[in-house]
Amino acid sequence: MFNIYLPVTLSVAQVVLVRSGNKVFAVPTVMIEQVQKLKQKDLDNAYQASKVEWAGRDYPLHFLSKLVGDTEHIALSHIYTPIILMRSGAYRTALHVDEIIGNQEVVMKPMGTQLSHVPGMIGASVLGDGAIVLVINAVQLANREVFAVGAAKVAEIAPIVENLRKVALVVDDSLTMRKVLSRVLEREDFEVVTANDGMDAIEKLQEVTPDIILTDIEMPRMDGFEFSRYVRDNPATLNTPLIVISSRTADKHRNVATEIGVNAFLGKPVQDETLIEQVNALLSK
Repeated sequence: MFNIYLPVTLSVAQVVLVRSGNKVFAVPTVMIEQVQKLKQKDLDNAYQASKVEWAGRDYPLHFLSKLVGDTEHIALSHIYTPIILMRSGAYRTALHVDEIIGNQEVVMKPMGTQLSHVPGMIGASVLGDGAIVLVINAVQLANREVFAVGAAKVAEIAPIVENLRKVALVVDDSLTMRKVLSRVLEREDFEVVTANDGMDAIEKLQEVTPDIILTDIEMPRMDGFEFSRYVRDNPATLNTPLIVISSRTADKHRNVATEIGVNAFLGKPVQDETLIEQVNALLSK
């Protein structure tokens, strides 16, 4: 008998990373119909007509910086300017950006109840270098250039996204240890998710993508070593920093942890300063 767990709140998407001004955004490739590069004269004509024509259809032309509320940024001058022709439902848009960075597969995280109601906001993703980018529906933005949660535009929401708290998964069968470790991490502004053993932790991984994982060794149903092997065999958590915190500190336990791919091994009881120093060191790599 075996169990299969399927993710329910995260999704993997193919996106195109684009830059406008000093901000980087992700646009789902499923919305992209064509990518063009216009000469300056053709771009001027398109702005005069307020549209780009392609395949017998009109695509209203919009500059991404203005769509997200950055009205002070002036588009960069190029010999060939990148334009992305997009469609969402019955609506079409020609999106003018400063640079197309390239295609990438990302894991999209939900934005929470407040930001999820902002038109054009699909989600957010953390890139390999730790940068957080908004995943946007530019077609929806173009059809409602002035939108708000209160009076906030995307440009005003972006700093909120950049300050999203990092997530730590704490796995320990001791309620006391879960509480102690949670308090230490929460003081450092982490969002903490807890699990009481390896099986419970696997279920939690279907709901969140943690930035770091802390686990005990001896636990019921699935111990810390079995869970650590799952973490390293799972593509979504293959490179997630993993710390073992255990009273079992003999060399044989440390050697097993190293073979599995555990990044750090701390003995119980662990000092708050030591824990945070190790967490920050792993997250800064």
